[in-house]
Amino acid sequence: MSPRRIYFIISTIVLLFTGLSVYFGWQLLFSLLVLPLLLVLLGLFDLFQKKHSIKKNFPVIGHLRYMLEKIRPEIMQYFVETDTQGRPISRVYRSLIYRRSKNVNDTSAFGTQMDIYSSGYEWLDHSMYAKDTLYMERDPRVKIGGENCQQPYQASILNISAMSFGSLSDKAIMALNQGAKMGGFAHNTGEGGISDYHLKYGGDLIWQIGTGYFGCRTKDGKFDENIFEEKSQLEQVKMIEVKISQGAKPGHGGILPAIKNTKEIASIRGVEAGTTVHSPSSHSAFQSAEGLLYFIKKLRGLSGGKPVGFKVCIGKKKEFEDICKAMIITRIKPDFITIDGGEGGTAAAPVEFSNSLGVPMRDGLAFATDMLNGYDLKKDIKVIASGKIFSSFDIARAIALGADLVNSARAMMLAVGCIQSLQCNKNTCPVGVATQNKALTKGLNVTDKARRTYFFHKNTVDAFTELIAAAGVPHPSDLKRHHVNRRINMNKVLKYDDIFPDVAPKSYLNIFSGN
Repeated sequence: MSPRRIYFIISTIVLLFTGLSVYFGWQLLFSLLVLPLLLVLLGLFDLFQKKHSIKKNFPVIGHLRYMLEKIRPEIMQYFVETDTQGRPISRVYRSLIYRRSKNVNDTSAFGTQMDIYSSGYEWLDHSMYAKDTLYMERDPRVKIGGENCQQPYQASILNISAMSFGSLSDKAIMALNQGAKMGGFAHNTGEGGISDYHLKYGGDLIWQIGTGYFGCRTKDGKFDENIFEEKSQLEQVKMIEVKISQGAKPGHGGILPAIKNTKEIASIRGVEAGTTVHSPSSHSAFQSAEGLLYFIKKLRGLSGGKPVGFKVCIGKKKEFEDICKAMIITRIKPDFITIDGGEGGTAAAPVEFSNSLGVPMRDGLAFATDMLNGYDLKKDIKVIASGKIFSSFDIARAIALGADLVNSARAMMLAVGCIQSLQCNKNTCPVGVATQNKALTKGLNVTDKARRTYFFHKNTVDAFTELIAAAGVPHPSDLKRHHVNRRINMNKVLKYDDIFPDVAPKSYLNIFSGN
């Protein structure tokens, strides 16, 4: 007798006796007749099917393999991974975000769980002459708007990064926006356009314009000036961001799976419902560095002088340098530049793009700010860092590298209830954050999650103020690269200004003028 038949007989007998020990009365008859028959039929189906080798070789019990594989992520997250090993966000940081969003005790006991002698460990130096937080700005603000901006915006140091309605549910969008209103910080719409859910609670918006021009496009997918002008005049729209690329899939364009593309979302975006929507890989409104700047100038004019900037994940460095040179030639400067990281984000993306394309945020941020300094542009342009910002140290490190403020997406998702189930691209998010399934979104309480968004922001900004005060830094703008340390190996520690040497202002201008 073949091994697969032996396994089949044994499994059938075990299940039969299990049924006999549990059921009684008429249920006993069911156990004796119906349940074994169903198992026999399943085993016969497994023997004759040709798709799965395991099921054919091990009828019935072969299904256990697929059952265990299906719940493997949950087993790993809850029973196997340590507090510091979870990916993409470790339990240490998930727990920190949850506690701060719930406004409960966020301290930890018995020392750090980090291996502080391993390569890659980073820290700030504290000062014997720490600052008193009573005399520090508790909610630091950054003015965004250059000389040609008529409606500058006072931005919080921490804001909600780009996540579209479509990628997120209506209730998640409302919770984020209401939280932003409560805390006085900005909510980036993502490239999916402005929905009623973005407008319901009156939170400040950064309207992102992607390559698909969703919410301001013609029928053939081109940029529509008239629609843009009308929507950009909305009181809630405080800034406009042109998305060149994003960290999740740089050079690819956004993806809205068909299962998430409802009639409502399609109407907002100006596309056909029930279809997978691929944003173009690049913009049709411009094809050069100069073209980008003239497009920014046009948007600034159409919006009534609101701050306009662009978002980019650094790729070919020469292309970013070309933009810097074009700013000098055209004398057109964006009001801000958002630097995203190749480490990915909340969006659905091909694995190779998330894992192997685009410069990581810290490297890209250092390069971009060096370029802006070298061409004497940084003084006129605010830089926003976006990429795995979870804690106050993440904010401090980004600002030390040259950012003026930061955006966070995944931390804000966790604040409104995300459990990192990694199902954002399947429309099966079990907590109703990243899905359009009404049966799943019904469990998301907007009022409660808005409060959690507000508290996460407030408590993280408070922690940031305390952190830089301990380092003797009176204001975020005083954070520099030499404040951050990184362990290279057991015997070597470098400061960030050794790893990312500062570029002096105007140092590239002489080279440029000589070209």
